[in-house]
Amino acid sequence: MSTAPKRVLMVAFHFPPQSGSSGVQRSLRFVQQLPSFGWEPIVLSIWPGAYETTSEDLLGEVPVSTVVHRAMALDASRHLAIRRRYLAALARPDRWASWRWDGVRAGLKLIREWRPQLIWSTYPIATAHLIAAKLQAHSGLPWVADFRDPMAQDGYPSDPIAHRQFQAIETLAAQQASQCLFTTPGAASEYRRRYPAAAARMGVLENGYDEASFAAIEAALDSSRPRLNPDRVTLLHSGLVYPSERDPTALFKALALLTERSPGLSHRLRIRFRASGHDAMLTALATQLGVTEMIELVAPLPYKDALTEMLCADALLVMQAANCNQQIPAKVYEYLRARRPVVCLADPGGDTATMLRSAGVTAVAALDDPTQIVELLHTLLIQSQSPDGIVNAIASEAVAAAARTARTAALAEHFDRLTR
Repeated sequence: MSTAPKRVLMVAFHFPPQSGSSGVQRSLRFVQQLPSFGWEPIVLSIWPGAYETTSEDLLGEVPVSTVVHRAMALDASRHLAIRRRYLAALARPDRWASWRWDGVRAGLKLIREWRPQLIWSTYPIATAHLIAAKLQAHSGLPWVADFRDPMAQDGYPSDPIAHRQFQAIETLAAQQASQCLFTTPGAASEYRRRYPAAAARMGVLENGYDEASFAAIEAALDSSRPRLNPDRVTLLHSGLVYPSERDPTALFKALALLTERSPGLSHRLRIRFRASGHDAMLTALATQLGVTEMIELVAPLPYKDALTEMLCADALLVMQAANCNQQIPAKVYEYLRARRPVVCLADPGGDTATMLRSAGVTAVAALDDPTQIVELLHTLLIQSQSPDGIVNAIASEAVAAAARTARTAALAEHFDRLTR
């Protein structure tokens, strides 16, 4: 007697063809890999026209058998603005709040048609949790709320009304969801403290990397892995640079100090910012501190090209300020898999630095301390001149544990437990 497939309705804003956020990798890889663990995904996403930026490079990786419904929504900042101004109420809890109405309608239809056993939704677009909460209330199905990062934080969102809405949404999830998942231990601990009655339903499911993508790239690469700048030591930062959460000011001050103290070494260093999202800020800061010759600002790349660049960098740079101590940039897991030396500029007590130290990374300095950073960069450049090159002691076990296949297996275990 055949057994009906287990299905999960996945509410995800970040899904191909969306681009510009590493969040798309989390939802895409779960959709790819869950069938191997006995779960068939039904995807409820958003109309592609609502995305700020799109790219077709990952569309081909969505399994052709996967049901994907794209509900109608508008971006308040673009579609509902007059002379670039729009009502704040139209962008609460986020700019895609209008997704909720067609999302709930479409979700109920998908539930009737496909009869999933469970609902999963993923933040940081808060409207996804609102849609899932409404679907759960109508259907009675178990709901897994994938928070990834904390929602309401000190000073975030800065709009007091949006902040209260974020608090209301996370309270709703704590009361109604069968499981709340976070990408770091610090975030899960914070929510256990906020909602002690739901503490047993708060868990950790970290981000990861896609092994198949790396393996295909490595097979095509020359064994020598050509360097990004043959005559320079290139430190690559791949992804967004936030003015507060990844403030590069102390790093640029350290570059100025390095130029002053060791000009013979400093001219060999280049820091490449790939798809920073704030090139104007970086240019102004580099000009102000006289370090423009040490900075490269380059445009976004398709996903696999970005991974190739990581594999060819001399070292990889991660920045995370103390106000994000309960978060770990998703790119860090791809850094680990690239098996290149990693330079971590973060609060030593935060989750990012803690995780990287546990993986074997020793090049750690506080993001807001130019003195620590210049010592770290000086050591890096000295090591680069030795026969063995820059020290890279990343543990193989840490790399293996961060594979998205392992993360998907853990997610499927949650699903199995909740529907057993």
